[in-house]
Amino acid sequence: MARAVLHVDMDAFYASVEQHDDPRLVGQPVIVGWEGGRGVVAAASYEVRRYGVRSAMPMRAALGRCPQAICVRPRMGRYQEVSQLVFGVFREITPLVEGLSLDEAFLDVTASQAALGDAVTIARLIKARIRERTGLSASVGVAPNKLVAKIASDLDKPDGLTVVPAAGVHALLDPLSVRRLPGLGRKTGERVERAGIRTLGELRSAPDAVLWPLFGRYAPWVRERAAGVDDRPVEPDLEEKSLSAEDTFETDIGEPRQLQQHLARLSDLAVTRLRGRGLMAGCIGVKIRRADFSTFTRQRAVAPPTCDGRIVASVAARLLGRWLETQPQAKLRLLGVVLTELTPAAQLGLFEPLPQGGRIDATLDAARARFGSRALRRGNTIE
Repeated sequence: MARAVLHVDMDAFYASVEQHDDPRLVGQPVIVGWEGGRGVVAAASYEVRRYGVRSAMPMRAALGRCPQAICVRPRMGRYQEVSQLVFGVFREITPLVEGLSLDEAFLDVTASQAALGDAVTIARLIKARIRERTGLSASVGVAPNKLVAKIASDLDKPDGLTVVPAAGVHALLDPLSVRRLPGLGRKTGERVERAGIRTLGELRSAPDAVLWPLFGRYAPWVRERAAGVDDRPVEPDLEEKSLSAEDTFETDIGEPRQLQQHLARLSDLAVTRLRGRGLMAGCIGVKIRRADFSTFTRQRAVAPPTCDGRIVASVAARLLGRWLETQPQAKLRLLGVVLTELTPAAQLGLFEPLPQGGRIDATLDAARARFGSRALRRGNTIE
């Protein structure tokens, strides 16, 4: 049976969730992100993209292009809830799911075809289930490998389905801009175009004399990628090395009490994500960036590993407090909580009661899952 790989990419995910949850935003130019001088665009609805607004663009630049845009602050807890529904659909189809982010994944459905039909039928099934359970649309690329599937999923957005049979890879890729090649990068793409290579077809047929000055020893690999050659497997068991939550402040903050409040909120967010993934952390750290952009990290190992919100918040608070004692006049532009040495959460015995902190965390998680991420908040996170 021919190999079949799907790349599923939710359409304008954060912005689409906001439009779904608030019908007043449907059809409106929506930007998800923090307003202000340091704010950046986390997501842009298709309505606002018509003005040239894109993810990762500075908010000021985005609003300069579309002054009438509606700005919505990110709700990461809500996006994670929807992401879990989406990935639940994926895992109903195949265990070979490689998540790339909350809204994007590769699926190897080669073996699933015997029970569910060909890859195109499976792709349509996935799109239908996602829409049924979340109200959102997804675009899917169907191809013989990960590289071509990822390129294909972006060609017919939103709500697209692009199918590339093995015999049609060159026909699809050759006319495309070299900028479509994942991993090429903006600056390298500009260099390639200055060398007179504008399409993937030109890139795969370019002689070594042209490619070596651009890519050196990687020239053969780049040529293969431009030809759609990719033998990487879909890897469902890629281990998460770390999990974090951080925030860049609108204005620099030097008041220790205010910093600790922000840290408490970030600790709560990070540990909620940790529990949502069924993990525990063996090391708790803080990331600190001063106004002059110098960055510091402090961390402490904990034994046994934990997913207890109170423990994570307490350790993080002590780490920040000790750093602030050595930098009494420092003002911070960024603060973060970093959890590492992640392991699967241990299962309690059948009759073993939850510890006090675990009961509180379970209550918080249940309430937020039902009523939204801000339904309950710890007192020390309220500014």
